[in-house]
Amino acid sequence: MAKTAARTKEDSGRVAENRKVYHHYFIEETLEAGLQLTGTEVRSAREGGVNLTDSYVRVDKSEAWLIGCRFAPYRPAGQANHDPDRPRKLLLHRRQIDRLAGRVKLEGLTLVVTKIYFDKNGRLKAELGLAKGKKLHDKRASARDQDAKREIARAMRRRG
Repeated sequence: MAKTAARTKEDSGRVAENRKVYHHYFIEETLEAGLQLTGTEVRSAREGGVNLTDSYVRVDKSEAWLIGCRFAPYRPAGQANHDPDRPRKLLLHRRQIDRLAGRVKLEGLTLVVTKIYFDKNGRLKAELGLAKGKKLHDKRASARDQDAKREIARAMRRRG
């Protein structure tokens, strides 16, 4: 029997994370959404074949769609494979979709995907972030704050 690497409780079901989102945006609110997928897409996700780079959420006709997320082809499927770059429907309640669409339209916010993970029941979920774009000076301030925290942590480790 093969040994599997022990995962932390926080990282137990994570498939993909978009860390660049936190550099480019202020995340104001997060929300969990289900994904409507085919079987080969779920198997590909279990193997870690998900890429969230440049992915976002678009609301069309009261439906939320995940755009730009790539689920790598599942090799054993052969010809019965899925399209890796197709838009995928997000499973949300109607009033959630309407509220998000309203905030995006009125406040000029963006809907981005911060991570995709398996929940405790084994279902694939996406964490959506309602985000506001950072300006260049905001990015510099964030980097400066991060450097200061790092220096404080180093000093504390040296002191004992």
